[in-house]
Amino acid sequence: MFYGKHEHTVDEKNRLTLPAKFRDALSAGVVLARGIDRNIDVYPRASWDASVARIAELDSLTREAREMKRYVFAGAAVAELDKQGRVLVPPDLLAHAGLGKDVVVAGVHDHVEIWDRAQWAVHVSAIEGSVGDVAERAADRRN
Repeated sequence: MFYGKHEHTVDEKNRLTLPAKFRDALSAGVVLARGIDRNIDVYPRASWDASVARIAELDSLTREAREMKRYVFAGAAVAELDKQGRVLVPPDLLAHAGLGKDVVVAGVHDHVEIWDRAQWAVHVSAIEGSVGDVAERAADRRN
């Protein structure tokens, strides 16, 4: 399980050193994918298929399903961590997330998210005011 927020930097060769506490779970390889919220999602390679199973099962006869599959699967890249725990982030994913040098690496249960540090601050500020309402609606759906 991934949790916590860590501030890191992307080097001039587009490499990102992942937090030490995440490395064991990611050591067998990762899949980097376009996040829906202008971030990069990082999944352990072994759990990628299970993590995106709902998307894979969408009916490709519908336009929305085809678009979602293209967005997720065509925007994904397999990568390995080097001996220093760094991962090479493809340029198209850097552009998608608007990443500069300073980033936040956030643990989000079954995956890791990479955010531009300034955008992370804006995002967290925006959700802090509504998280109680979201929790209420989620609880209502379970009943």
